[in-house]
Amino acid sequence: MSDDRQLPGWDGGARGPGTVDVALMSQDFTAATVTEVRHALEALVSAVGMPQDAGYDFVLAVHELVANAVRHGGGHGHVELRRRDDVLVCEASDHGPAVGSMPVRLPASDVAGGRGLWLADELTGGLTLHRRPDGMTASVTARLSPAAGRMMPSVAGDEASEAYLRERAEDGER
Repeated sequence: MSDDRQLPGWDGGARGPGTVDVALMSQDFTAATVTEVRHALEALVSAVGMPQDAGYDFVLAVHELVANAVRHGGGHGHVELRRRDDVLVCEASDHGPAVGSMPVRLPASDVAGGRGLWLADELTGGLTLHRRPDGMTASVTARLSPAAGRMMPSVAGDEASEAYLRERAEDGER
C-alpha cells in the first residue's frame, strides 16, 4: 500500500467556484495536550451539526491520528480542522522521521497496538497519508448530515449537492 493514499472522489482540496472553506481549528499539540485537543475538537464537531454517533467516530479517528503523531512523530504535532462545504477535513501533522511503510490494516489479535490508522480509516469517510520531507500528515474526512449540509451548500457536480440545489430551487418557486 502506498504511503500517499488519496480519497476516492475527493479532489485533495481543490476549490471550485462557490466552494465554502472555513478554518475551524488550528492547534499545536503534545502528549500533555492530547485530551485538550480532543475536547476542543468534540465541541467544534458538535457545533457544525454532525450527528452524535458520526461525530464521536470522527473525533475518535482524529484522536488516533494525534496519538500516533505523539508516539511515532516526535512527541508533538499540529492539528487543523476545516469545513469544506458539507465535509469536515482534519489533518494531523508531525515532524517525525520517515521510517518504513505505514500499513493501514488490522493487525493480528495477539498484537498489542497498531490499530490507530486502521481505526481512523474505518471510522471516517477516508484516510489520506502524505509523507513530507520533514514528517507525515494524516488526513481524515467526514460528510456532515444532510440537515447540517443545508447550512452551507455543497459543490455542484456531486449527487447530494445537485439534490440540495434542486430542492432550494423548488423552495424558491413555491
